[in-house]
Amino acid sequence: MSIQQGTAGGMPVLILKEGSSQTKGRDAQKNNITAAKLIAEVVRSSLGPRGMDKMLVDSLGDVTITNDGATILKEIDVQHPAAKMMVEVAKSVDNEVGDGTTSAVVLAGALIEKAEELIGKDVHPTIIVDGYRRSAIKAIEILNNVAMKVHGNEKDQLTKIAKTSMQTKLVSKDSDQLAELIVTASLQIADKSTGGYRLDLDDVKVEKKAGGSLRDTKLIKGIVLDKEVVHGGMPKRIEKAKLALINSALEIEKTEFDAKINISSPDQMKLFLEEENKLLKNMVDKILAAGANVAVCQKGIDDIAQHYLARANILAVRRVKESDMTKLAKATGARIISNLEDLSSKDLGAADLVEERKVETDKWVFIEGCKNPKAVTILIRGGSQRVVDEAERSLHDALSVTKDVLEKPAIVAGGGSPEAYVAGKLRDWVGTLSGREQLAAEKFAESLEVIPLTLGQNAGMDPIDAMTDLRARQSKGSKWAGIDVRNARIADISKLEILEPVIVKEQIIKSATEAASMILRIDDVIAASKSAGGPPGGGMPPGGMGGMGDM
Repeated sequence: MSIQQGTAGGMPVLILKEGSSQTKGRDAQKNNITAAKLIAEVVRSSLGPRGMDKMLVDSLGDVTITNDGATILKEIDVQHPAAKMMVEVAKSVDNEVGDGTTSAVVLAGALIEKAEELIGKDVHPTIIVDGYRRSAIKAIEILNNVAMKVHGNEKDQLTKIAKTSMQTKLVSKDSDQLAELIVTASLQIADKSTGGYRLDLDDVKVEKKAGGSLRDTKLIKGIVLDKEVVHGGMPKRIEKAKLALINSALEIEKTEFDAKINISSPDQMKLFLEEENKLLKNMVDKILAAGANVAVCQKGIDDIAQHYLARANILAVRRVKESDMTKLAKATGARIISNLEDLSSKDLGAADLVEERKVETDKWVFIEGCKNPKAVTILIRGGSQRVVDEAERSLHDALSVTKDVLEKPAIVAGGGSPEAYVAGKLRDWVGTLSGREQLAAEKFAESLEVIPLTLGQNAGMDPIDAMTDLRARQSKGSKWAGIDVRNARIADISKLEILEPVIVKEQIIKSATEAASMILRIDDVIAASKSAGGPPGGGMPPGGMGGMGDM
């Protein structure tokens, strides 16, 4: 359809290109609200320890089994523009704090749903948005007041937090052992800075290999390279290793331009080859002279250089990724060198053991037993590729929450208790607002309660009974009363040692409110036509200006 407007003189004016469509006012809002609610509906059943997993099959037939909100929404190919905004919420929460993606989407869906009720009563969307914004600021303030402070590096607190993050995942049965690994790894790479800790999760290398079971997952104080030793004659195991990290190729460099060498006799040929050999042997001698017995090279190693390295009993690995080189330098204390002339014993890194081991069908090089490594590796094992993939996603979330607490040491209990508490406090605060903003703040409090409500529903509890019971307990001053999902009852969650970082809860509220506000403010959707294989930019339909006849 082409959209036309009439001027005062009754002349029709064509504004948009043919084939464009426009939805206005209530219809546009309804459309967007429905799309956003549907997205929240998709992930809602996967919230909490009793949440179910989704099996996602892409167009190539690859299968992903997960209950990680961000992954679910990334894998399903969402087309609706408003629904895409909900997917972005999950992504931003995942990038910022690493956990709480499902909660953020469920909360955004609830905020939009409650706003729809107000719009139905003729409350203007802008008033709702303002009310939501003020409520979000107040909610975060209440959260920070109720939060429990922790000492950043208390191992048992951190382990509980990592464990809580994994309770909702496939790996929950092994969460004790995995949480231990994660906290050890996080504290190992954490740098103490003024006012807390700094962590870069890139320093934890996660390698995964199907086989064994989740129990065989190990933390290696060093780095695992998914490469094998380059030459069969080299030693496969070196104790008290001295590592040289080389960024240049152990090969004869080709010239930049075409060069011709005219050789007229066999002797010249022999000299030429001997000269090449000598150059390569020199390179290997440099490594030997520095005292290295392991060479890790980012680029290639020539066959002849391999031969000399093998003769010198040096274990060598080639074509190692740059990111792995950086991690190796952090783990072993080596300096990456680009020029072999510069290599000295000061540049070498140290490790107790460098060994090639067979992991399933592949040979990998393990560099372990580094003194104080600032980069470590977690090697995930599991029954099948799908299990290992999901375990990796779970570990990412658990590492993220550990990092969050180390960087901002404040926690709350889980099980929907902080949301229920904040909702109760917001209701007291609503009285101080004037006019229609009160309605929006009231709906904001109701939306927060959707989190404990959904946890209860997923645990098979009766939602109405659960919420009335929870509200009663909260109003009696039991601030950590929440849903004990495992036993399907209302309980004091802090006693169950289910703890979550405040910063994750903050991010959930911020992201959900902003996404809901954005979707609610839209009252007009103008969609351009899709050009069907015509010239780029959806050119003219064939036959020139045909199709304008309906003006």
